[in-house]
Amino acid sequence: MLDQGAPPQQRDRTVSASPGLGARLMRRKPVERLVAEGGQGEGGSLRRSLGLWQLTMISIGATLGTGIFVVLGEAVPKAGPAVTLSFVIAGLTALFSALSYAELAGTIPVAGSSYSYAYATMGELIAWVCGWCLVLEYGVSVAAVAVGWGEYLNELLDGTIGVTIPAALSAPPGDGGVFNLPALIVVLLAMTFLLGGARESARANTVMVVVKIAALVMFCAIGIQGFRSGNYEDFMPLGMAGVSAAGATLFFSYIGFDAASTAGEEATNAQRDLPRAIMLSLVIVTALYVLVAAVAVGARPWQGFTDSEAALAQIMRDVTGQAFWGTLLAFCAVIAIASVVLTVLYGQTRILFAMSRDGLVPKVFSRVHPKTGAPRANTLIVSLFCGVLAAAVPLGQLADATSIGTLFAFALVNVAVVILRRTRPDMPRTFRVPLSPLLPALGFAFCVWMMGSLSTVTWVVFGVWMAVGLVFYFLYGHRRSRLASSEVK
Repeated sequence: MLDQGAPPQQRDRTVSASPGLGARLMRRKPVERLVAEGGQGEGGSLRRSLGLWQLTMISIGATLGTGIFVVLGEAVPKAGPAVTLSFVIAGLTALFSALSYAELAGTIPVAGSSYSYAYATMGELIAWVCGWCLVLEYGVSVAAVAVGWGEYLNELLDGTIGVTIPAALSAPPGDGGVFNLPALIVVLLAMTFLLGGARESARANTVMVVVKIAALVMFCAIGIQGFRSGNYEDFMPLGMAGVSAAGATLFFSYIGFDAASTAGEEATNAQRDLPRAIMLSLVIVTALYVLVAAVAVGARPWQGFTDSEAALAQIMRDVTGQAFWGTLLAFCAVIAIASVVLTVLYGQTRILFAMSRDGLVPKVFSRVHPKTGAPRANTLIVSLFCGVLAAAVPLGQLADATSIGTLFAFALVNVAVVILRRTRPDMPRTFRVPLSPLLPALGFAFCVWMMGSLSTVTWVVFGVWMAVGLVFYFLYGHRRSRLASSEVK
């Protein structure tokens, strides 16, 4: 209560010391403080052990997988042969946002990725919203990818020992099963690697990335032999609306290029290597996606992709007339998709690590094990949650929910890069978005456009997710924010 007998100047100072709700929601965390706190957790620190090669492999590992091995089978019926154009549109959307990510990752090299960028430019509430979207992007993406892994595992088992996992144990409710056991298993395997530390996880991921790139090159070399130009005669049978809808679904395929930005506090030279890793990985992935999609549609009429979640393995088998090649591709896909689970799960734990350090989520997520330099409790909690989600929810619903959360976060990053240019123009930047603010504005527009192409059900799920997040923020994060505590002191 104010002292009514105090001089007016003192009463004014007392009032100004207690900012209103709007000011508290818009408080920004200084870039210098974000960088200074890098790597610090509860009881220990993250270890800097990742170079450009490992960071690039993390981005490719998180991106190249389910989108081309599994989601392609869902996108082709929406766009027909024009699915190749859908990949290009989704890739352009990712490119505009990747440019903004590259600039911010080099300027603010921390584990929080776009959550931290939003905290430094748009304030705590927007940062929370962005972080909550990243939880949807990474956490649900892990589950979605794990579902696709089970499809190729069955292809592999069928081609090698002639048996498959019963539908009741290899598909979630709604897709003809009871519990997706393979999806849970691959998440737990990834968890085991992550518990060993970032360097060990990066080594395992690098091996898996090399295998999956070799697998896609092999598919193109064999699939081109079955190429039929007639499959492209009716290039856009469902019109531009179909291309747009497929592009929104295929954007799921590009989720992960930003994974390198979550490793900002474990990179040996983050400001130099993060922008390079992000751009290099996106170029490699986009080239592979377009090439594989073009060969796949040329080798099989687009109408034959309906309900085909292991489409590439089936095309290999059809073209060669031998089960061996399809089985070999299924083996490579099992490894490839496992690497996506590993790297995306890594990104999710680091996002929560940064949010926990800021006090917006419980401290347990920022606890670092002194021997491994890894947030063990965080990894265990996230892995178990994602594993159960993967075992119980169908792939299609997970992929679309992941896409909308990602697009929203990417849109905010494009805004953040423009704001930081205006508020801190003199900050050193190892990479600058060309033609700013034009390209960030295009990135923002593309993200909004693709969000509009998603289904009403996806928007309802997103709305519910955001409502739950805001309730949690006002009941917990807003009260425990460490930035607010430091301002009071």
